[in-house]
Amino acid sequence: MKRLFVLVAMVLLLVSCGGKKVQLIDAANFNKEVDGKQVSLYTMHNGDITMQVTNYGGRVVALWVPDKKKNFEDVTLGYDNIEQYLNNKGERYLGAVVGRCANRIAGGSFTLNDSVYQLPKNDGENTLHGGTLGTDRVVWNVVSANDSALVMHVVLPDGQDGFPGNLDITMTYTLTKNNEFRIDYLATTDQPTLCNLSNHTFFNLKGEGNTVLDHQLQINSKWILPVDEALIPTGGFLSVKDTPFDFSEMHAIGDNIDGDHFQLVNGHGYDHNWIINSAVNGKIVPVATLYEPMSGRMLEVLSDQVGLQFYSGNFFDGEAQGKWGKHLYRGAVALETQNFPDAIHQENFSIKPVLNPGEQYTHTCIYKFSVKQ
Repeated sequence: MKRLFVLVAMVLLLVSCGGKKVQLIDAANFNKEVDGKQVSLYTMHNGDITMQVTNYGGRVVALWVPDKKKNFEDVTLGYDNIEQYLNNKGERYLGAVVGRCANRIAGGSFTLNDSVYQLPKNDGENTLHGGTLGTDRVVWNVVSANDSALVMHVVLPDGQDGFPGNLDITMTYTLTKNNEFRIDYLATTDQPTLCNLSNHTFFNLKGEGNTVLDHQLQINSKWILPVDEALIPTGGFLSVKDTPFDFSEMHAIGDNIDGDHFQLVNGHGYDHNWIINSAVNGKIVPVATLYEPMSGRMLEVLSDQVGLQFYSGNFFDGEAQGKWGKHLYRGAVALETQNFPDAIHQENFSIKPVLNPGEQYTHTCIYKFSVKQ
């Protein structure tokens, strides 16, 4: 309690000079036992950024960052209580870690070492983000927690959602002194299985209740993976040149999001995987930059993964009420660093999401915040 009191005092002192203040969510709103495990809300702070996380799905619940006038805004979509996450009628993956195999698996099944594994079909005829439970509907064990780092651990049991092997995952959230929200994943298994983890925080640099069509985006990629009507990669590679997918130079998300061209590539807007060729051999590289001109807030994404799923909130219906506003159609973006979707089935994708006993799955994703005057 003493640490929390000091933290709250620091936050209030930080914003007392004027502008919009950080509004901490009451931790009591998340004090609940779920499936025999304790759910809680954890507050982290680095001097500029305040983040609140629940161990239910490893969800980022709130993330307050300043603008160019030192006004603070919560730049993530979510809810202010555990009940809405448990009985969610809107977007399922708000702020969560997704897996054990992020993105889509065609047909809800896969073959590994001559064995066929049938998975829940929770996205039409396909499996999305790990199936019925995944990593987002389980309670993670908190290994350690302080003002700057939260370490969580979970073992997904053999057979959960149809996947083989006990998958042992440790995930560390860190707020660095450089205003980075850093995510480090480490996973091992006792049987051959699939592993492809990602973070599904929805960002709006203006805050909930706004669209992101005027946000500007730049992606360090020349190629995307075209998809079919069910958003499964076709197996080909599409150059972004002279297409609406060309974000090699920063421009507004809304510039080319609508029109007949999307009838050819599907997605109902942006819901595609960009190829990050420079992310090889575990090297962390710049992946994308998101900028909101009015506030001056900027978000840089860095990762060691070969893919970036950019999703422009096409399936929000404007009905769900969040912490501070409604979740509008195209009211947030997800920038998910990961392996390619459906890679287990795609002959042209050389990097498979297969993890074997004795191997380690590692993945680092960094969301770095700054202000452009």
